[in-house]
Amino acid sequence: MSAENTNVSGVAGRYATALFELAEEAGAIDQVASELTAIGALIDESDDLTRLVRSPVFSSEEQERAMGAILEKAGITGITENFVKLVAKNRRLFALPGMIAGFARLVARHRGEVAAEVISAHELGDAEVDALSAALKESLGKDVQLDRKVDPSLLGGLVVRVGSRMIDTSLRTKLNSLKIAMKEVG
Repeated sequence: MSAENTNVSGVAGRYATALFELAEEAGAIDQVASELTAIGALIDESDDLTRLVRSPVFSSEEQERAMGAILEKAGITGITENFVKLVAKNRRLFALPGMIAGFARLVARHRGEVAAEVISAHELGDAEVDALSAALKESLGKDVQLDRKVDPSLLGGLVVRVGSRMIDTSLRTKLNSLKIAMKEVG
């Protein structure tokens, strides 16, 4: 799979593409995807880990050593472990979240799925996720892999992004539109 026919680009895209090709060659796409998802969750849940990943203050040796310890504790080995350590060694740890997202998009494309980012005001229940997945599958004609996020500032509703298309039904957007309309009237 070449980089020009994927929607991943930049440093994160190049690394994600290289990892995907390596995982595909080793027959370990699902394992690497699962381990990267776990790493992404660890980064999202820990302010200290986020600081380690993003801060240029830490040397590559410190980042590599710290990530090695975290990966060992999380039970992540093999291709994924070597990849993350290489990223740290090359001072590219700041791009790791983008690499994880890029890899997920490549996996979705490989499986014939479409990736959709869904941002909601509150955590969606299983029934809501199933209904949304079914509606998107019917609309797009493909299986949909949902990347769910919560943003309480939306107040209600959803923001759904599929590729370059965005559907914003959030209450925040509706209130902002109403506010603009009221200014034009008055």
